[in-house]
Amino acid sequence: MSAIITDQFRILNANNFVESVENTNNSYYVFLGLANPTGAAGLVGFGRKSTWDTETPAPEDSFSYRKHVGDTTMFGKKISSANIRRLVRRVDWVSGNRYEIYRDDYSATNQSPLTKANRLYDANYYVVNSEFKVYICIDNGSNGTNPLGNVSQDEPTFTDLEPSKAGNSGDGYKWKYLFTVSPSDIIKFDSTEFITVPNSWSTSTDSQIRSVRENGNSESNFNQIKHIYIQESGTNYTNGLSQEVNILGDGEGGKARVDVEGGKITNVTVSAGGKGYTYGIVDLDTINSNVPTTGKAKLIPIIPPGRGHGDDIYTELGTDKVIIYARFDDSTNDFPINTQFAQIGIVKNPTKAGSAITYTDSTFSSLQAVKLDTVTGSNEPKIGELINQKLTLSPNEGKIAKGYVASYDKDTKVLKYFRDRSIYFNNSTFDHTDRVGVTTSGRIYQFESASTANVINGEESGFSGSIQINFTGITTNPTGAKLINLGTRFQGGLSDSEINKGSGQIIYMDNRPKIVRSSRQKEDIKIILEF
Repeated sequence: MSAIITDQFRILNANNFVESVENTNNSYYVFLGLANPTGAAGLVGFGRKSTWDTETPAPEDSFSYRKHVGDTTMFGKKISSANIRRLVRRVDWVSGNRYEIYRDDYSATNQSPLTKANRLYDANYYVVNSEFKVYICIDNGSNGTNPLGNVSQDEPTFTDLEPSKAGNSGDGYKWKYLFTVSPSDIIKFDSTEFITVPNSWSTSTDSQIRSVRENGNSESNFNQIKHIYIQESGTNYTNGLSQEVNILGDGEGGKARVDVEGGKITNVTVSAGGKGYTYGIVDLDTINSNVPTTGKAKLIPIIPPGRGHGDDIYTELGTDKVIIYARFDDSTNDFPINTQFAQIGIVKNPTKAGSAITYTDSTFSSLQAVKLDTVTGSNEPKIGELINQKLTLSPNEGKIAKGYVASYDKDTKVLKYFRDRSIYFNNSTFDHTDRVGVTTSGRIYQFESASTANVINGEESGFSGSIQINFTGITTNPTGAKLINLGTRFQGGLSDSEINKGSGQIIYMDNRPKIVRSSRQKEDIKIILEF
């Protein structure tokens, strides 16, 4: 039995995703992670690769891999309604180019004439002009003997509600204005391949959007025919210009004016679009008395989408793609600048540390941290290196606490770190292979803050640092000149992640060559999801 998933299902999925992000009961975040994709000190841990930067591995869609990505996540930024948009292909209007008309019947057996598309959404039936106004092509002068239509000479710039020609060149084009891409969207989501489509089209209070929407959804414009395509012009029809005929079908009130010259139908214009059509038939009985069987004309009324052009632009334009934007800079201490990352992802509904409540703040840090007191050695802590502390307090006396350095601020002496399974797996094979010392090194131990605590050591840099055990709070003033907000609250020199590690659903993962952050740069993340 043959079956397909329709384009409308894809559009529905995109709509549902956008609505899910905009739902205040949900929290979606773009996150960055994996500070040491090639491993520290030449050691390649679980989920890493020595040639990561040159042969970046594809992420794996498994429970295990997603859990590991959650363990190596460092920080995230919430996705707001202002930072998510539906997308369509960008088709620029260019003088001298041809564009296809909107038709409701493009298919594998009726391909679009110019792009040979098997579906409407792959045809070039809409354009964006130099002012970022978007138009549907209603007519391009095409017919059965000229299926490609004419070249477009007049750039559409109007915002009229009804389809109109753009200029006086006589190029045969009629355009229907839909919307204008906002300047903020142009800046934020700029792309040479796609354009954004406004959110909340059906409920928007923007005056221009509302006018287009209500025009497309008006009772008088309901399924109103705007164009009739001459597939076959026929022979022996009664000559005459502007001969009015009815448009039959399942609607009512439709009329057309037909020009016949030399027995052939040369032009058809819609004089009354009627309403309620899902199909139409042009009644030529009044002018076809002498037409032979082999000379019948074929006129195809083009049915608009939904209730009319502009009613539902998501369906009209085929918005099965979504773009998500996030900017990471130095505006918050949740985003340390002295770090690096090699993974980007999206997580839904992580939970607040120590609870089952969904985390809702605008940013999160999933790193743990220590506030160092004194740091010795010729080198500072190195990003990605393994650190350790031999524990002194019962019941973990003699055990080793470990972590990977995510960032280190030499001014505040705050070292942020994360831990994943590669620390606790076999330290040669980085997997489940049995080894000597698994009893003391195969489980997680927390760094300890006590007067008897040992220093924390860097296994690659060689630094040693003692924990500032008397430090409690969220701010510090190391030089006495400036109070610095650390972004996370410390207790006894230790700070925990703001979210439960591994919580939430990771719905998108992207492995990238390592990117080193700095105070002189910002990372603009743009993720395109295609449904």
